[in-house]
Amino acid sequence: MSVPDRRALIVRGGWPGHSPEESTDLFLPFLEESGFDVDVESSLEVYADAGYMAGVDLIVQSWTMGEILPDEMRGLREAVTNGAGLAGWHGGIIDSFRMATDYLQMLGGQFAAHPGDLVEHTVEVLPEHADHPLVAGLGPFHLNSEQYWVLADSLNEVLATTTIQPTADSPWRSPVVSPSIWTRQWGAGKIFVCAPGHQLSDLESPDLRTVIERGLLWASR
Repeated sequence: MSVPDRRALIVRGGWPGHSPEESTDLFLPFLEESGFDVDVESSLEVYADAGYMAGVDLIVQSWTMGEILPDEMRGLREAVTNGAGLAGWHGGIIDSFRMATDYLQMLGGQFAAHPGDLVEHTVEVLPEHADHPLVAGLGPFHLNSEQYWVLADSLNEVLATTTIQPTADSPWRSPVVSPSIWTRQWGAGKIFVCAPGHQLSDLESPDLRTVIERGLLWASR
């Protein structure tokens, strides 16, 4: 029997509309099969445990909205800066802790809106990154789900985007290109963000699931 050589921490909670328990459960078997010893927490308090966080190789967060206390934020940020990977999808990672500016700076992006609620849209892999290990072999993939309008900065390595089209009732008049999948280096740690993933069916679609599984492995210490 092989002994897990890496530790993954799943932190899940916040607004229940993104199914934090069910969605992270989809990836538990994959993490265990990939050699991780997995801990699951339903409280942010674990982030404040410096001794424990020092031994974590990968943090998978699914926590939409909510508030994070200063010692929890400090512990999360220090863990990533020191080499722990941080990964997640949709609101569980880019609509967390809206008032925590330290979190927004580390993550490099923030959900702003999802015009049209559930809409047919395409996630396009950028040609210049088509050989990146996270998206290699994947073409454009299509979803009928929330299409995230994201505010982001230039430190991100954006691997895929989506284009939000205006309608007759939209206050904007030109298409908006928004990052959908990106990576980011923060100190010694790596960050992986996947904006799609509103529904469990999204996370079970082959292309999106492949990207997330690759991203989890890529981000790990």
